[in-house]
Amino acid sequence: MAVPAEIRSVERPANTVVVDNGRDGPKRYAVRGREGVEYVPGGNPRPVNGPVIGHIIGGRFVPLREKAGSEGPDCLSYGAVAFAMSCVGDLLDDLYGVYEASDAQSIACIALLRVAKPGVRNCKIGTHYRRTFASVFFPGLALSKDSVGRLLERIGQDGAKREGFFARRAARSAGHLIAVDGTLKQDTSVVNDLSNFSYKGRVRGEMEYSLIYAYDVELGEPVAFGVFPGNSTDAASFSAFIRQSGLERGIIVADKGFPVSALDEDVRALKGLHFITPLRRGSAKSAKAFSGMAAQGVVRGIEARVAYKKAPSGDGKWLYWFRDASKAAAEESAFLERAKHSEGGFDEGEYASKAAEFGTIVLESDEDMDPKMAYLAYDRRWLLELAFGTHKGCDGLDQCNVQGDFSVVGSEFVNLVATTVTCRMIKRMGDAGLLDRESYGDVLDDLQSAWRLASAGKGHPKSGDGKWVHALGPAMEKLEKLGLSEPVAKPAPAKRGRPPKPKPEAESKPKRKRGRPRKNPQNPTE
Repeated sequence: MAVPAEIRSVERPANTVVVDNGRDGPKRYAVRGREGVEYVPGGNPRPVNGPVIGHIIGGRFVPLREKAGSEGPDCLSYGAVAFAMSCVGDLLDDLYGVYEASDAQSIACIALLRVAKPGVRNCKIGTHYRRTFASVFFPGLALSKDSVGRLLERIGQDGAKREGFFARRAARSAGHLIAVDGTLKQDTSVVNDLSNFSYKGRVRGEMEYSLIYAYDVELGEPVAFGVFPGNSTDAASFSAFIRQSGLERGIIVADKGFPVSALDEDVRALKGLHFITPLRRGSAKSAKAFSGMAAQGVVRGIEARVAYKKAPSGDGKWLYWFRDASKAAAEESAFLERAKHSEGGFDEGEYASKAAEFGTIVLESDEDMDPKMAYLAYDRRWLLELAFGTHKGCDGLDQCNVQGDFSVVGSEFVNLVATTVTCRMIKRMGDAGLLDRESYGDVLDDLQSAWRLASAGKGHPKSGDGKWVHALGPAMEKLEKLGLSEPVAKPAPAKRGRPPKPKPEAESKPKRKRGRPRKNPQNPTE
């Protein structure tokens, strides 16, 4: 189709030609440069057109430009992902030691995004990957909804690789106190065999599966995990978990009434694996063991003031009695407060029966251990509960977002990495004093608001390097306290008040001798 004369007459660069694409729109009349001339034997030379350099639009030549955002975003969310990345450390080394490199990076990257964006669903992983520095730390990953789903399923199918990772984590915790405990997690899927009604879940009308963690008490982070049907018994789940995780040393920290005898015989035969569980207050076993026995000592090396007794239970196990003075005073105060406001008033008999039990706990174990170790093994159980709370609360991992059995296991494997990173982040926040007045979530929100130019790369940032987009004061202050940004050196403050006057130069005067002047022997009157 011939190009109208008014289009061809528009001023444009030299050695160009206007071509009609034949389609209505702003780019119908394209301007192409001349690349050269093609000689035809026996005919006239023909010009050779080059690429499009612009278009005739609205009576003017418009040069060709790249589409907006064709090279990706020029700035990305930095703070939260960078903080999580700084806590990955040996986790990534252990992933590389077991998984193929791209799989290892994908696992670590998804875990970082689950930490930095609590509650993120798999279908949004790719979106947050592209808008954060995760795409700078781990470039070129395929994290679409389908890609993430296939990865989680492959992880869940390969138990040998998971066990290899657990073995590496357990080796780093060699010689440490390992606690093992479990929790329930909501899962309403009808596709997998893990979702079922537990005893507690049946009362609530919620289907769940059982999640068991091995937790390094000294490092304050998880080591291994296991996923089991919600209707399986604790003893059966614990036995299967011990075999799958390869743990040979540790202490099973159990609830009241945990049937240790129901553990599999091969698990009970492990000499390095022990259990510790509390007895109910006033139980016949503890009353018989400690009848007439006075406190034997005080637990040293802890902040609390705790007295203890230790005695054999008579069936090859040991009982440990502890009384925390602070908890005893608090429980007695609470009892008296209730009595003060109750209609029945003070019950002398009830008070007498409970007074001796205020602040006390009796633990049973199959190992003859130092009372301090027994006390810490159970007292630090709250750290394991904190890990579960971190897993469910801080990371938004309280519900299952996948369906199939293998996908559930694969997702929980990524959650193990995410929970470990979160435990480390909480510890670093506490060490930096950021949790004294703010919660973990508040600090994370401030960090998420710190955006940085994508061109800045992975290099260690500085607060005054001019590459921050909109990092507000509170966010930058937290980044500096966490060691994620080098603070700007501030000049020394000027001293207040007038500058001191310069001292006048001292005149040279002859020194005057002390005492009376000597008389002149030639003239005594002088």
